[in-house]
Amino acid sequence: MKLNDKVYDVLKWVALVALDAIGVCYKAIAAVWALPYGDEVLTTCAAVAVCLGTLLGVSTAQYYKDK
Repeated sequence: MKLNDKVYDVLKWVALVALDAIGVCYKAIAAVWALPYGDEVLTTCAAVAVCLGTLLGVSTAQYYKDK
């Protein structure tokens, strides 16, 4: 399955920027306001970002290999 450029760009932005920013932001706010699961949310965001980034990296390598 091939991703079009727009979908790839959005997924890449989510993996490289959005998930990390959301995780760190929630962790910081959770510490200040005593919100639950700060560590869990941060770790989950980081894990999903790494997984998505890895899958996109494999997809990119396959794309250039096929060219």
